Amino acid sequence: MYRYDEFDATFVSERVVQFRDQVERRVKGELSEEQFRPLRLMNGLYLQLHAYMLRVAVPYGTLNSRQMHKLAFIADKFDRGYGHFTTRQNIQYNWPKLPDVPAILDNLAEVEMHAIQTSGNCIRNVTADQWSGVAADEVEDPRPYAELMRQWSSLHPEFSFLPRKFKIAVTGDEADRAVIAYHDIGLRLKKNSAGDIGFEIFVGGGMGRTPMIAARVREWLPKSELLGYLEAVMRVYNLNGRRDNKYKARIKILVHELGAEEFTRQVEEEYARLDVPQGLPSDQELERIAAYFAPPAYEDLAENDADHTQHLVDNKEFAEWVERNVAPHKVTGYAIVNISLKPVGGVPGDATSGQMRAIADLAQKMSLDEIRVTHEQNLVLPNVRKHDLFAVWQELKEHKLADANLGLATDIISCPGLDYCGLATARSIPISQDISNRLGDIKRQRDIGDLKIKISGCINACGHHHAGHIGILGLEKRGVEYYQITLGGSGDENAAVGQIIGPGFSSETVTDAVETIVDTYVDLRQNGETFLEAYRRVGAEPFKEAVYATH
Repeated sequence: MYRYDEFDATFVSERVVQFRDQVERRVKGELSEEQFRPLRLMNGLYLQLHAYMLRVAVPYGTLNSRQMHKLAFIADKFDRGYGHFTTRQNIQYNWPKLPDVPAILDNLAEVEMHAIQTSGNCIRNVTADQWSGVAADEVEDPRPYAELMRQWSSLHPEFSFLPRKFKIAVTGDEADRAVIAYHDIGLRLKKNSAGDIGFEIFVGGGMGRTPMIAARVREWLPKSELLGYLEAVMRVYNLNGRRDNKYKARIKILVHELGAEEFTRQVEEEYARLDVPQGLPSDQELERIAAYFAPPAYEDLAENDADHTQHLVDNKEFAEWVERNVAPHKVTGYAIVNISLKPVGGVPGDATSGQMRAIADLAQKMSLDEIRVTHEQNLVLPNVRKHDLFAVWQELKEHKLADANLGLATDIISCPGLDYCGLATARSIPISQDISNRLGDIKRQRDIGDLKIKISGCINACGHHHAGHIGILGLEKRGVEYYQITLGGSGDENAAVGQIIGPGFSSETVTDAVETIVDTYVDLRQNGETFLEAYRRVGAEPFKEAVYATH
């Protein structure tokens, strides 16, 4: 994984010194909140309902054990003993005290971490497939390119004050685990007809009050031209994106209003004007970055491990966890372990400091010192020997991290909602907990099968409800919270925006409505169909009839 060079270290440490002075002036009253606000947002510090919230960047979701230990230390010393992993592969602390924030940033800098560009109208944390570099079927590891984009976008003089926040995601696989279709720019590594690897480029996706699926603007671009083409896209947006209305300022609105064809024409025209070779890093620089992502020292192992096979036979609970939470690895004898942060009735994405330390220790001992954060608010140990899977599972069980529910009904994405966020219009965490408890029986979850439930506490869609097989949006009307349900959304390679089924539900009835939808699916499915497959076959009507007949 990437290590800071001298520039990175100096850049981050100087920013901490600057922000310490700004915080001291704010505490003394020398800066008003209006003056302080843009300064704190540049350092990932939000003022929420009850306290400040600090959002820490985890570039492309990759951590090592030392960094995770530091996150646990910060949770104990400066917060309330936990952190919240987000849909941007970051971590948030919900209760830091303002005078302590510079010390938190100092601690982060010690382990090559920071909170820069986790807020504001700039290019946010570049996200990637959480299985990057280890997935059995990927074309190429996308993380070196994510790192290239991180360096390119950090304090870029043209793109630090965009019309609106900007998000980029990259995947190296045909199966989209990075939700690229819902990003301002989505990138997929792919081969062309000649067998050369390049990028398929999508622009103009997004959620929020106007959900849109990104348009493909380039079917294939040589890898060496990536930054030049991105610069052309950003210049067209920076020049033409609206700044008079924040609700119409995202690039998705520009692509929609111009039309994908005209937007693409303008990008290609701008790209042709660029002196691309001068705007690209040298081959040596690309090689330098790529070297940090060289495969670790894998052992030469057999495909099947006798002890592992016996554990599968002897322990049904372990076997069910392996079936649901463990994925194939590209290296023989290894596996990808997915750790659910969604215990039944728990808060999606939360991890205690003790759990963070346990995961850090497991990563150091049994995952070649690497951890990943997923956009679905879970964690990954990407390099576990099959021989060690049983020991890893036992350790996870001890720390209440062994729920075998990845991709099932209780693996819910939820934003913090009105319990924390000043923008929220309704609570989302209690609704996720109610649904989790209602559908929590593991036998029932397995019978239901793959089901993505996603909950947002406001129209900003931080809980990705538009991409939920069942999406829930919390709203407020005359002081009362109510919940709108959408069906049929998806964030994978067949991305779709969920469709509203009708009037909303109260906080007391929304869980009943979700259960009715699930039961309706179970009754009408055919030949082992998943929820999404059944919905696409029959449409919304059977679900609407069932829900509104009983609620």
